[in-house]
Amino acid sequence: MAEGWARELKLDVIEAYSAGIETHGLNPNAVKVMAEAGIDITGQESQHVDDLKLVDFDYVVTVCDNAAESCPVFSGSAKVIHQPFDDPPRLARDSATEEEGLAHYRRVRDEIRDFVASLPATLESANHG
Repeated sequence: MAEGWARELKLDVIEAYSAGIETHGLNPNAVKVMAEAGIDITGQESQHVDDLKLVDFDYVVTVCDNAAESCPVFSGSAKVIHQPFDDPPRLARDSATEEEGLAHYRRVRDEIRDFVASLPATLESANHG
């Protein structure tokens, strides 16, 4: 979802990549709630961080605690910043209804949108803070 928001809101200032320490494919609920917000992420793919090891990043933003704990070392001078978000699939797993599960995805989608909208200033202040 973060890559989708970055491409929608910050394409002129951010070259966004999304990868994880595991690949799972696109989550259909994430696709659904992003589409509700007018963002089509179906062209994105689940990548492993090893697929991006040759990219010279300025910033690496981890968005879940597991990724922060397992984040590999990137070449160059990448600054690693942890910006945690709840994990919608984990929260939705315990939901009583599909709608309740989607509510978790929508909340996190909106939190990610707000974070991405604050970029790159938020990264600069986190780097100097």
